[in-house]
Amino acid sequence: MSDKQRTIHKAVSLKGTGLHTGKEVNITFKPANINTGYVFKRIDLPNSPEILAIVDNVVETSRSTVLQQNGAGIGTVEHLLSAVYGIGIDNVIIEVDNEEMPILDGSSQLYVKVLTEAGISEQDAERRYFNIEEEISLVDDIKDSTIQAFPADELSLNVMIDYNSTVLGNQYACLKSLSDYKTEIAPCKTFVFLKELEILLKNNQIKGGDLSNALVIVEKDFTHKEFNRIADLFHKDHQIYNGRGVINEKDMTFSNEPARHKLLDLLGDMALIGMPVKGKVIATKPGHFSNILFAKKIRAEIKKQEKRNKVPKYNPNSEPVYDINEIKKILPHRSPFLLVDKIIELTDQYVVGVKNVTMNEPFFAGHFPKEPVMPGVLIVEAMAQTGGVLVLNSVDDPENYLTFFMKIDKVKFKRKVVPGDTLIFKLELMSPIRRGIANMKAQAFVGDNLVTEGELMAQIVKKN
Repeated sequence: MSDKQRTIHKAVSLKGTGLHTGKEVNITFKPANINTGYVFKRIDLPNSPEILAIVDNVVETSRSTVLQQNGAGIGTVEHLLSAVYGIGIDNVIIEVDNEEMPILDGSSQLYVKVLTEAGISEQDAERRYFNIEEEISLVDDIKDSTIQAFPADELSLNVMIDYNSTVLGNQYACLKSLSDYKTEIAPCKTFVFLKELEILLKNNQIKGGDLSNALVIVEKDFTHKEFNRIADLFHKDHQIYNGRGVINEKDMTFSNEPARHKLLDLLGDMALIGMPVKGKVIATKPGHFSNILFAKKIRAEIKKQEKRNKVPKYNPNSEPVYDINEIKKILPHRSPFLLVDKIIELTDQYVVGVKNVTMNEPFFAGHFPKEPVMPGVLIVEAMAQTGGVLVLNSVDDPENYLTFFMKIDKVKFKRKVVPGDTLIFKLELMSPIRRGIANMKAQAFVGDNLVTEGELMAQIVKKN
């Protein structure tokens, strides 16, 4: 899958019946600009209010995922969102003239079909991913559900369901790559147990539901007479019941279709995170309630990361806190190993430094003659020197102290640094300095891009 954002090539329309309302719904999908995301537009309401498909806007998860924003709501969004996420669409406007998305055939395949027919176009912007860097777990004791995410190079999902059902048993489904979504997951219908179905029908719910858009599962001995009674409820012709526990088994595509549909729902709810995820997701007994809690947990991590990764603003016209001569009064390093040119921000908690990388750096002579790249170890050293200024700022006479680095951890190199780049370093204390030991979060940026990050531990030592 390309790392460029994508939208549909042209507008395309679809109509169907809402599962709960039973009302006809008309939808038009339209191309959207970069960084738009998924936006529902209620064209049946005054001023056509927009609803951004983000987990912050979820207001209901009892039988479907419902969003609300700007005084408008839209329900049963999970199948559509699963489709757009599954086939790699990042930006789309969804104009709808009712409060609920149509159920269609109970799967995502008709959404996939119409969106694929519209064509998918790459856009001139990079796709931003949230990379799972360490385990993220959600334990939902209320629903007896767990969802875990682990580091991986691409998104994969594993789902296990268990309804204590003699018909379904324990079922397992796996999606190793989104490239398989269209054939392996999109055709999988939703399902309902007969005991739930009759309650819903008697309460005048699922007005748009019938045997063509949901698999109906029977848990008890079921006679042909009862089968015909259910057919009458749905205004369907009487047929021969095979007695195997799924009334409309002929509509099943896979033997583990219920588990696959739960994976479909999970992916649709994960679309509400706000950006695609790279990681291995393992879910036991997922449902909309736990899916949304999981999405909110990842969303919170993204917000924390964005706050941490906020690029410091550098104005070369502003007077620095310390120029190179003042830095030399604090740090013992000298040419060619003094790797920070100026300090532009300094507080008790963080420091921001600048390094202008030129072709005259001595290390470029051998690293590499035909394609000069700044060695990663020197980027770390430059971050450490900037952190040294922060640490020594905690003493009254910094010229009489040195900093020795005791530990360098979790270092990652995101992009290469080349001649002409201006490196911006940000070092922030992760905890108060105690007994001369400082722990710092270190980041290096070029422009708006994070190029290197890590965690550094330093000790303040008085000179002999």
